[in-house]
Amino acid sequence: MRIIIAEDERDLADAIKRVLEYNQYDVDVAHDGAAALELMRDFKYDGAILDIMMPKMDGITVVKELRASGNNTPVLILTAKSEIDDRVLGLDAGADDYLSKPFAIKELLARVRAITRRKSDVVEQFKIGNTTLNPETFELSARDSVRLTSKEFKLMEHLIINKNALLSTERLMESIWGSDADVEINVVWVFISSLRKKLDAIGSSCSIKAVRGVGYKLEESK
Repeated sequence: MRIIIAEDERDLADAIKRVLEYNQYDVDVAHDGAAALELMRDFKYDGAILDIMMPKMDGITVVKELRASGNNTPVLILTAKSEIDDRVLGLDAGADDYLSKPFAIKELLARVRAITRRKSDVVEQFKIGNTTLNPETFELSARDSVRLTSKEFKLMEHLIINKNALLSTERLMESIWGSDADVEINVVWVFISSLRKKLDAIGSSCSIKAVRGVGYKLEESK
């Protein structure tokens, strides 16, 4: 399962991330509400852990924006122990549960299991043309199939969600590797090249087009 953590206390965010990854979750981290909202609009998550007090956009506003756009990702909000009003506001905004700081790791894991349990057993797959991306197995399938790496999957998912839209290299870099990633921007081209070969190998009816100096878009071949 894929979880996003939005927490501006970096040490706490890193600690939660390590615990969740140890328990076999795939985890993304944002350190402000605006970044979290953008990621949740770009990618599909099985659950979200949102701190209420964050820079740029608070957790309650993030939940409101998500629900207003029809995004029903289960949300666990983190609140200060004494702030009862925050809990009420969060739940009224559309959050599924809350957890007060400080909290025990076992309780955090139990709350995460609880909010994700209501997720349908049917896995929503991403499709374009004859091509399907399975978020459970990371398999990209058409006439044949191939398993993608984690970064290849995130890139392909992003391209399918934004199919036929021209995405800048900088946006892809930010969405997949993050602003703090210690990698060169040409890594985007390397992964695009890898995905093109895999799309061709499985007999996909879609392809990744490049616009020189601008970016890339995924479209069904005519």
